[in-house]
Amino acid sequence: MNKGPVDSARVPRFAGPATFARLPRLDEVGRADVAVVGVPFDSGVSYRPGARFGPAAVREASRLLRPYHPALDVSPFERAQVVDAGDIVASPYHIEEAIESVEAGAAALDARLVTIGGDHTIALPLLRDAARRHGPVALLHFDAHLDTWDTYFGAEYTHGTPFRRAVEEGLLDTEALSHVGIRGPLYGKKDLDEDRRLGFGIVTAADVLRRGVDEVVDALRQRIGDRPLYVSVDIDVLDPAHAPGTGTPEAGGLTSRELLEILRGLAGGNLIGADVVEVAPAYDHAEITSVAASHVAYDLVSLLALQEYK
Repeated sequence: MNKGPVDSARVPRFAGPATFARLPRLDEVGRADVAVVGVPFDSGVSYRPGARFGPAAVREASRLLRPYHPALDVSPFERAQVVDAGDIVASPYHIEEAIESVEAGAAALDARLVTIGGDHTIALPLLRDAARRHGPVALLHFDAHLDTWDTYFGAEYTHGTPFRRAVEEGLLDTEALSHVGIRGPLYGKKDLDEDRRLGFGIVTAADVLRRGVDEVVDALRQRIGDRPLYVSVDIDVLDPAHAPGTGTPEAGGLTSRELLEILRGLAGGNLIGADVVEVAPAYDHAEITSVAASHVAYDLVSLLALQEYK
């Protein structure tokens, strides 16, 4: 029998340790089908710092999550053993060393991961681990930005470069790569040309508005097929009205409702892992961003719980 969250009828939600959704720690159960793990690292940012405090803020905001997901008709903590696996420690002073630490930390966890960042640099080592387990994976990337720059100030490893490096390293199935929520100014049209050359398709924030969630989901599912799928969610995919607490906000983004409905449209797919990154609580108001991120993480956990486990 799986061990679930602390009973809120016995311990109020505002009391006790702030594990994700008040789930048991990994060391309390000894095994996990799905693990929520934090990576408090933000040395790869290009503008506002502060995402190193994201995992703690998302865990605190997750206290109000409940054990039944009506939209997906699943009780994720009953169907799978879900745990909070704590944080992967990564050096704040050496990006390449931090990337190696995140990859090793992910590899040491024998579970499907929902990782809470931290900045988007951490997607690269997480994709390395995913590809090691599953081969090249499909990627569904929710973000205001492409994150396929080549370098920034000469640096190859930043929060704006992880998916270019992932393509170059053969971690991704280039027939099944999609950005969702892209918007805002670019340095030039060549950014789009280079992104297309890498194999990405783009669904802009305006596309979601005009085409609607159902049509977008259908197009994404056709592109993904039954491939192993990794989902990476930069919280700045949401409009700043829904996620002010992030490092590089852009006007005109998705609503939290749109993001959650697109994620729920992936039910039945072959999801193998996910991350939620770029929550910077110093810029947040009334936990707006961290609450949104906690619900995104909960939906990803619920989608993973729908997979078959022995």
